[in-house]
Amino acid sequence: MRKGPAAIVVAVMSAVLGFAGATTADAAGGVVLWNAHYDSPGPDYGGNASLTAEYIALKNTSTSTKTITGWTLRDRQNHVYKFPTTTIGAGKYLFVRTGKGTNNATTRYWNQTWYIWNNSGDTAYLRNSAGSTVDTCGWGSGHTSIQC
Repeated sequence: MRKGPAAIVVAVMSAVLGFAGATTADAAGGVVLWNAHYDSPGPDYGGNASLTAEYIALKNTSTSTKTITGWTLRDRQNHVYKFPTTTIGAGKYLFVRTGKGTNNATTRYWNQTWYIWNNSGDTAYLRNSAGSTVDTCGWGSGHTSIQC
């Protein structure tokens, strides 16, 4: 069976960079939705401790730092978080927490006073600064988190 140019590039990049079993996204080196923790522990009472326990984790799957300034994270109801000046180091994670807090290198806070991610099912959309969808992560009810 003949492989297309993209498959050949992925195979060569995987071999050269050591991506054993790498996916196309990994080999291309992108930022992806990694985990959604959509149902914080305990009752949904709206306190900041509960709100900050609700989060989406992004991962930079590449071997270089990625800038996501101006990118957005949104849900089905079109709640939108726009990333301020933000970089994610190679192989590192960035958490976007629903509640209030002080932004730092590993965590951004949406500063909301109520939950964004629906426990009964929702979808997270990651879009670049041009508005193109980079990744999605959807779930139904029954758990508290999902590996995207």
